[in-house]
Amino acid sequence: MVCSADITMPISKHLFALLTAASIVAATGCGSPAPADWTTTVQLVASPVGENSSEPQLSVSDRGVLLSWIERVGTTTYLKFSEQTATGWTPAMTAASGEDWFLSYADVPSVMRMSNGTLVAQWLVITERFYEAYDLLLSYSQDDGATWAPPFKPHHDGTTSMHGFASFVEMANGDLGLIWLDGRNSAFDFDDPETGTMMLRFTSYDANWNQAEDVEIDRRVCECCPTTAVMTDDGVLAGYRDLIDETQVRDIGVSRLDNGAWTPTTTVSEDNWEIYACPVNGPMLSANGRNVVAAWFTVKDDLGQSYAAFSNDAGRTWDTPIRLDDGGSLGRVDVEMLNDGTALATWVEYAEGLSDFRLRLVAPTGERSAPIPVAAVSGGRASGFPRLARSGNKLVFAWSESASVDGEDNGALTVQTAVAALP
Repeated sequence: MVCSADITMPISKHLFALLTAASIVAATGCGSPAPADWTTTVQLVASPVGENSSEPQLSVSDRGVLLSWIERVGTTTYLKFSEQTATGWTPAMTAASGEDWFLSYADVPSVMRMSNGTLVAQWLVITERFYEAYDLLLSYSQDDGATWAPPFKPHHDGTTSMHGFASFVEMANGDLGLIWLDGRNSAFDFDDPETGTMMLRFTSYDANWNQAEDVEIDRRVCECCPTTAVMTDDGVLAGYRDLIDETQVRDIGVSRLDNGAWTPTTTVSEDNWEIYACPVNGPMLSANGRNVVAAWFTVKDDLGQSYAAFSNDAGRTWDTPIRLDDGGSLGRVDVEMLNDGTALATWVEYAEGLSDFRLRLVAPTGERSAPIPVAAVSGGRASGFPRLARSGNKLVFAWSESASVDGEDNGALTVQTAVAALP
């Protein structure tokens, strides 16, 4: 497995045009703010994290937004979580801990609450350091995190290889779905040309935690880009960075679980980005019924750029991509579909040596609001992947930044959070 360092691109200015106000109203619905006029105010809120915290993830349930993150104390790593209430974040609780965890700014542990109240968690444990091999472990709690089931693995191949970049999704029947990158086929065998690839796999668990067989979604995907999965009216839709045919083109693909079988990969946008190393920059999806929005990072003309695209048929076809950044981007995107068919997207803008976590509204017609700054972040790996979640009328943001003591950066990371309201 070869994973490149973060890519720094030269920045050029990008101008964009707005369509007429009438077309904006038609696209966004009566009473909805036109994208060009849309704005909100982002407010910092005290986060529930401790020192040496990083790798935030956000998920949404009927109870609201759940924040998870890791904290390091000596050689021990803790996966912690908190939920947002009307008065702020609840006290932090621990889902799991250990001393042999695999830690990566891109392949991060997470906690999610299902609609029946069950909490589920996933994290990574090293099996061989030299080969960056690790296993994916899961656990669940049915008493609000007071106790957790013994950890278990969703994969049973027995290989010393990578198993990670997992994404949870609650399925229509209430089962837990899980996709992940799986390296069981990554060791190249000269007698078998089908070997030497990273796969994307899927499994599910019912209410009694009986596991279905884990199955292949795509045999040849990018080695270390984060994945994403959402529930549409037509089934689970998985998003990932695909490896196109036998080339090194790494464009974004989706596959849908249709009547018990995964469909062949559909390319969201033919960016034709050819790169001989993993960019460690995956897509994000959000869905409302059959309407889906995807956000992703690519490079064109030696310039890092972030995009979003819409689908109104559960990912079978995709509209023309919409540029998110204005001058250049490091990617690290997130996206949330709104009820009127528009979407809020976040990305890390990179210009003149500075990087910012930004937000803007985009519409299927291509209209965009002005960018809204959320926070200044590091352009390196330390800042990780800033996250966005929506619960009702509330937006929640989370990111990592360097902590400071008496105004001086001490190099340690801490997770920050902010909120905003939909107009």
